[in-house]
Amino acid sequence: MKIIYGIFQSSIFNRKATIAAALLLFAAAAFAAPAEKGKEAPVVVLNPDKVQLIGVRTALAGFRSVDRQVRTVGRIEPDETKLAYVNTKISGWVKKLFVSYTGDRVEKGQPLLSIYSPDLVTAQEEYLLALRAAKPAHNHTDQSLGEVEASQKDLLESAKRRLLLWDITPEQIAELEKTGKPETDMVIKAPLSGIVLDKMVLEGTYITSGMNLYKIADLSELWITAEVYEYEVPVVRVGQAAKVMMPYLSGGAMTAQVNFIYPVLDPISRTVKVRLTMHNPGLALKPDMFGNVVILASSGPRLVIPREAVLFSGLRQIVYVEKKPGTYEMRQVTLGLRGEDYVEVLQGIKKGERVVTSGNFLIDSESQLKTGGQ
Repeated sequence: MKIIYGIFQSSIFNRKATIAAALLLFAAAAFAAPAEKGKEAPVVVLNPDKVQLIGVRTALAGFRSVDRQVRTVGRIEPDETKLAYVNTKISGWVKKLFVSYTGDRVEKGQPLLSIYSPDLVTAQEEYLLALRAAKPAHNHTDQSLGEVEASQKDLLESAKRRLLLWDITPEQIAELEKTGKPETDMVIKAPLSGIVLDKMVLEGTYITSGMNLYKIADLSELWITAEVYEYEVPVVRVGQAAKVMMPYLSGGAMTAQVNFIYPVLDPISRTVKVRLTMHNPGLALKPDMFGNVVILASSGPRLVIPREAVLFSGLRQIVYVEKKPGTYEMRQVTLGLRGEDYVEVLQGIKKGERVVTSGNFLIDSESQLKTGGQ
């Protein structure tokens, strides 16, 4: 009988506990129902003394550019538009080198080397023969003789054009006409001013047409190739200014400018290459050096609020809006671009509304106390 009575008592106790738990759940659901609907945002009302005590400060939401600094590392390279290979269109032997080592500085038009080419000598002799044959004859009336002269002029123009295609200058052709003697040596000159990055020829070498002899680069302006993460690419634009810091060089930051954004993404590093241009006074910067790059990115006008106005609560971003002094309404917002001082608001805030920038954490604590942490 005692066992049966104990089982009966236990059953009554469990039933009471179940009913009590159900009542608590019902009360909790009833209390939380208004917050679930979300029709009315939570409002916190503080008296003036408390507002002053917690140091509430506010700012207006408005339109302005979102400034941001994109930090990365860049590699210095020669400007490809100021880079040239020196070669020749004829074959022959290198007779003399006027620039004989890598790293030498040359000026545009400066002699680099001279070559002896039998083909060039033959072409000059053909031009001199055509020049003599094209001299007009006197006292001719025969029409066939006129046709012969026209043919000889065509032959002269063809021989001259052949020399020009071999990079013989008009001044050299004029000198050939004056002296009447073929030049045995052809001088190759520098196509631009710069530094010899590579020398691929020696005296006495036999070279063929199209062979690269020198590689020359103007290093007064350089390119910097940097890699930007894909989430930062939307704020980078052509024409934006940048700063370049070389830790091992004195003189502070150098200025650069974004001039090209590559159209492809590296699938491994998840980055996009960005090319910048910069001046190189005194040739202090060398190709293949690395430097710290800060791109000063700026968007167009966007609706923004100060960054400190946003409270991050789990998956939500919360902002408190001042409806009137001492009255603050909680808003859930959707954010866009984030700058150094301001953040873009896509939803939840309108232009001209005043948001809390200081004391919002304490206001949020007060709201949590009043709503029971909902």
